[in-house]
Amino acid sequence: MRILIANDDGIYSPGILALAEVASQFGEVRIVAPDVEQSSMGHAISAHKPLTYKQTKIGEFEAYRVNGTPADCVALGLFHWDQQVDVVLSGINLGTNLGNSAWHSGTLAAAKQAVLFGTRGIAYSTPVTRDQPDFSTIKPFVKQSLEMLLPQPELSLLNVNIPVQAKVMRWARQSVRHYDGKVVTGKDPYGREHYWFTVVPVEETEEDTDRWAVEQGYVSITPLSLDLTNHEELNRARERVNL
Repeated sequence: MRILIANDDGIYSPGILALAEVASQFGEVRIVAPDVEQSSMGHAISAHKPLTYKQTKIGEFEAYRVNGTPADCVALGLFHWDQQVDVVLSGINLGTNLGNSAWHSGTLAAAKQAVLFGTRGIAYSTPVTRDQPDFSTIKPFVKQSLEMLLPQPELSLLNVNIPVQAKVMRWARQSVRHYDGKVVTGKDPYGREHYWFTVVPVEETEEDTDRWAVEQGYVSITPLSLDLTNHEELNRARERVNL
């Protein structure tokens, strides 16, 4: 099995090495990741600049750094591996990717890009921070989830979030909560005004969602779809006007 690994935290993130170490128990691993952090980049692609693909040593693994986005990394990784990849793993992201973060997460974008190219994609995230990169309690659940998910090829796109002190794995749906997006002003050391965009949930966490599962200490596994069609509204619209 050929396993391509990407992320959005950058090629030197400890999370990508931890994921590669677990994945190497299942097949041949190659790492292709951004040369700098690309968090919250979403599914951006570099359409107006050339990309570079430079070999870099990450642990004992063959690895390459790209001056682009997570989606760029997957595209180049598949191209240089002759499109013969069985699964793309993304992460382990430093910080969870739950609910609405699916829209802007670079970690999930790498997994989605894999599916767009006809390959499976699985994204991994955890609350572990860069200041405390201890993956000793995370890696066993990465292995356990791969043992369960890899033999199920019909599960093409998955989002996995692993809390630090996880209990067991649990299937969960995506939490979709509304936010009161706020722009907060501040000043830099030179007195120049700058802005931060922040979001605060305005609704309680719904039971059986990915966010609820992680809050309860479960490993959350959510199958996702690239189809953004609201089928319920589409059917209602067709009933009103047959187009």
